[in-house]
Amino acid sequence: MTVIYIVVGLVLGLAGGYFVGVQIQRKKFAEENAKLNRSADEIIQRSKREADEIVKDAKIEAKDIIFKAKQEAEKEMKERRKELQLVEKRLLTKEESIDKKVELIEKKEELISKKEQEFDRKLHEAEAQKLEAENLKIKILAEIEKVASMTKEEAKNYLISMMEAEAKQDAARIVREIEEEAKREAEKKGKEIVATAIQRCAPEYVGEIAVSIVNLPSDEMKGRIIGREGRNIRTFESITGVDIIVDDTPEAVILSSYDPYRREIAKMTLEKLISDGRIHPTRIEEIYQKSKEELDKHILEVGEEAAFRLGLHNIHNEILKLIGRLKYRTSYGQNVLSHSIEVAKIAGIMAAELGLNEKMAKRMGLLHDIGKAVDYDSEGSHTTIGVEIAKKYNEDPRIINAILSHHGEEEFKYVESVLIQAADAISASRPGARREVLEAYIKRLEKLEEISQSFEGVNKTYAIQAGREVRIIVEPDIVNDDNMYTLAKDIAKKIEDELTYPGQIKVSVIRESRSVEYAR
Repeated sequence: MTVIYIVVGLVLGLAGGYFVGVQIQRKKFAEENAKLNRSADEIIQRSKREADEIVKDAKIEAKDIIFKAKQEAEKEMKERRKELQLVEKRLLTKEESIDKKVELIEKKEELISKKEQEFDRKLHEAEAQKLEAENLKIKILAEIEKVASMTKEEAKNYLISMMEAEAKQDAARIVREIEEEAKREAEKKGKEIVATAIQRCAPEYVGEIAVSIVNLPSDEMKGRIIGREGRNIRTFESITGVDIIVDDTPEAVILSSYDPYRREIAKMTLEKLISDGRIHPTRIEEIYQKSKEELDKHILEVGEEAAFRLGLHNIHNEILKLIGRLKYRTSYGQNVLSHSIEVAKIAGIMAAELGLNEKMAKRMGLLHDIGKAVDYDSEGSHTTIGVEIAKKYNEDPRIINAILSHHGEEEFKYVESVLIQAADAISASRPGARREVLEAYIKRLEKLEEISQSFEGVNKTYAIQAGREVRIIVEPDIVNDDNMYTLAKDIAKKIEDELTYPGQIKVSVIRESRSVEYAR
């Protein structure tokens, strides 16, 4: 029973505690709610007071702005009034000046009217005087015709014919003087430019031959080159296209071919075979391919070096290879690559002296004989082949014209093309530059003198400068100064028609009178 009472007491105590806690919480909540209500009322009252103050300040500020705007408007109105007053004054001044100008114009119109009347009067007087002068002229002409026994038209024609004759004579004299002066100046300047170009470019020349000598370590190597029943030498010749000449020359064999490019590959192949010691058909073919690849790389390097030496850029690799192949091509014994480089240098120097495009002149000179790199393998002249190459790789039209015109197959279209022909002739005409059969050379000189001697009035003829010039002495009693020019042109024309020669031939006609006496 006691326990029950204790439990009941505990339950009642807990219930009473909970009720008391709830009452306390409600009281606290009521107090906080009252505080919040009082704070909200205070905030509202304070906000109203602040809003009233802001409205009051805004009204004051608006009044100040309106006042300032009124002041600025009044000020601007005053300035506008001043400007209008100034404009009115200017208008009044302009009206006054316009009135004055109108008065001046009216006065000038009156003056012009008076002058026109005076002009009309003088014009009538002049017409009367002109009519009188015409009548007088007719009378004078009639009297002159009676005295001269010649009509007016006849006298006019006579005077015109006399003036024409005098004018033609004077014109011929002036033209001759101008031509002589131009020739002197052109020849002098041309000699200076050509001499400068030749002096600055003087390479050595070595005559090329159609054979190459390959040294052997011993004469026993000749048998290995020939091979059993000649199979090695036959294979070598069939692959390379070059003949091997095995003779009694000690420790050497000779490679013979008209094509220096093939001969060079064959020489490289044979030297490698000799160095290796293994010589048989399969090895020959293998070494030949390697030698060909090496030479192809070498000719590209040679072409690049030539272009670099001349300061030329942007040349297609295929053209550079063809330039390199020119190292293994000769023309009349002259190495074509050396010739092309020299032509480029001479043309570049002359172009610089004349104020022309030096780079283009060098490029034209280097490529003018590019067709000779493959003319052994292609049909047509080297100029035709060269034009095809230049067009294929989009070279400048000036280079195409230089290739065609340097042998006269096309007219000169550019000044640089003329320089290329001159440089080509200079390079080819150097003593020792090209081989020529002595007998044919002597016959050409004899024919040159014979053609010059065939003209009337020629006393003596001399072929000089290795056939590059013919000097002609004429009889002064038969050939006068005027006929000398015609004679020189006729001789040059006959030489062109009847003689074949490289470059050009200078025709010099000399007329002089001599009187010789001896003092004893």
